[in-house]
Amino acid sequence: MDTGLTGGKTEGGKANAAGSPAVRGFLGFLAYERGLSARTREAYAGDVAALAAFLRPDGGEPDWRAVRGPDVVRFLAKCRADGLAETTRARRLVAVKGFFAWLRAEGRIDADPAASVAQPRRSRILPHALPEEAVERFFAPAAGDGKEALRDRAVLELLYGCGLRASELANLPLDAVRFEDALVRVLGKGSKVRLVPLGSKAEEALRAYLADARPAFKPAPGEPRLFLGRGGRGLSRQSVWNIVKARAAEAGLPPDVSPHWLRHSFATHLLSREAPVRAIQEMLGHADIGTTQIYTHVDAERLASVVKAFHPRG
Repeated sequence: MDTGLTGGKTEGGKANAAGSPAVRGFLGFLAYERGLSARTREAYAGDVAALAAFLRPDGGEPDWRAVRGPDVVRFLAKCRADGLAETTRARRLVAVKGFFAWLRAEGRIDADPAASVAQPRRSRILPHALPEEAVERFFAPAAGDGKEALRDRAVLELLYGCGLRASELANLPLDAVRFEDALVRVLGKGSKVRLVPLGSKAEEALRAYLADARPAFKPAPGEPRLFLGRGGRGLSRQSVWNIVKARAAEAGLPPDVSPHWLRHSFATHLLSREAPVRAIQEMLGHADIGTTQIYTHVDAERLASVVKAFHPRG
């Protein structure tokens, strides 16, 4: 399906209303005032285009002033009937709510038809976290002194030691690491910058990589990124995933281990040692503490399993 940023077609060949002045204005608001990424804006454009196609199957732009709450509810019901994933349906409602709220604030509609439509409760999907002994096994295959081993060790140490997303790690510039302050400057979602403490193991791995491995990759002229791959170019997000998958396989860990497992392990292991949830929120770059608090549920489950296994009345 076309993203709708330039008009185009929906899956049924119907015109995509996301090229209309109203939707272009909304996307500009998301870009320049909200600072949302291009990928998120494309997703929202597709979501609003899907609503437009539902309201006007002939491909024209709906009369947004005439839309009412029941229209939005019927649209969401159709999304469900079409088999869209729960996460996709939830994002669609966020996009639709944001679009109508913007139209109302701009005076383009008299009332917000989506304001009273409640976000459905989402099933709790608990993040995967590795046991601490599994983390040690994970790092063992990257213990060599070749350039790939030194790089991979530093990649794993930063993912786990700083709780970074794969894309955040891939985009780290050389000057992101401040050894004198033991901090890493991370550019996260929404172009928000955060500072994350650099632990001793991660610092050790990074210093070894910078001294002995990065020069061996023969950096391409002007390449600003910290981690390099073939041709001396910066690693892509997919390359980071491939490194994690390969090292996990060598360590005999489950095949679905991903960089996010290490990020989740970072948060879960901190919480198990009674680190403040607010501090974990800041280090992970979560805008909403509710996102971070899922780890309290993870840790509660761990504690419950301990009681069940060891308490005489468990």
